[in-house]
Amino acid sequence: MRIMTTLRMDDLNKAGSAAREIEAAGYDGLMTMESSHHPFLPLAFAAVETGRVELLTAVAIAFARSPMVCAHASWDLQVASKGRFVLGLGPQVRAHNERRFSVPWSAPAPRMREYVESLRAIWRAWRSGEKLDYQGEHYRFNLMTPPFTPPANDRPLTPVTIAAVGPGMLRVAGSRCDGVRLHPFCTSRYFEEFCLPKLLEGLGENGITREQFEITGGGFVVTGKDEEAIRRGMDEVKYRLGFYGSTPNYWPVLEMHGYGELGRRLRLMTLQDKWGELASEIPDDLVHLFAAVGVHGEIKGAIEARFGNGVDTLYVGMLPTADRDLPPDLIQDIQQIPVAFTGFAES
Repeated sequence: MRIMTTLRMDDLNKAGSAAREIEAAGYDGLMTMESSHHPFLPLAFAAVETGRVELLTAVAIAFARSPMVCAHASWDLQVASKGRFVLGLGPQVRAHNERRFSVPWSAPAPRMREYVESLRAIWRAWRSGEKLDYQGEHYRFNLMTPPFTPPANDRPLTPVTIAAVGPGMLRVAGSRCDGVRLHPFCTSRYFEEFCLPKLLEGLGENGITREQFEITGGGFVVTGKDEEAIRRGMDEVKYRLGFYGSTPNYWPVLEMHGYGELGRRLRLMTLQDKWGELASEIPDDLVHLFAAVGVHGEIKGAIEARFGNGVDTLYVGMLPTADRDLPPDLIQDIQQIPVAFTGFAES
């Protein structure tokens, strides 16, 4: 199993040294998110300061930028990192697209399918010199002159992965992408009964096998050196579950486990501006559905029990304390867990 952690993003002057520390600790990769900072810029510093770890956006918001803009950023990071960059894209919800990024909204799954297809068409044109001619409903690219074409190189084309929650986006991930980035609000049962079947419906359509397709995330890791750290981590996950659970889009996960009424109660609390009280509504049993929980000596077994049904790669570093600063020997132990994914396709 591979294990990724977050790269510091708040100060670009410190991104390079932070990336070196992550690599030295033994992590397989480092990731950025599009929240309060730009997802691509810190990875440029990491690319030139490291030599082994994978660099990934988890995720960059797709529809806020043209595929051409994304293609250039990805191409340059792939060159700078000598082939270690992985592009992770996400659609975001309608309100953020329209009101935070001021871009038009349309059905996200068909648009994301074209986004991924057009990225690959652009990269092929740059690499082989073939004519750029992608014609879709949402994206059309047919102009690429020499002054705007980056030099060809022999690096593998950047793998493309997408965040997926609903059935349409899961099918796009399986049929058009190199991997999927599951939402943290996902249980083992929800993954097995809902997410995985949708992924497998399209898997192989683009010539990629399961061994070349990476399944990442889908829950939390709560660990630490003692029970006090575990209790603190449980509270951190309760806060996140309360926040996500108040959103109707995520209620199917709760309903599958008999917690549908909890989601409706959380929603009502947000409408009453009781954000600070959401975590108190989350029982310990629910945390264990979403998270692998255990002190350092127990967490490998907990991860195998929680994520061993098909997840290839774990995220850590997403919580304030509960999944950070893992000892190097623990990282190595987790990496011994067998998974299906062996590496991205290079063609």
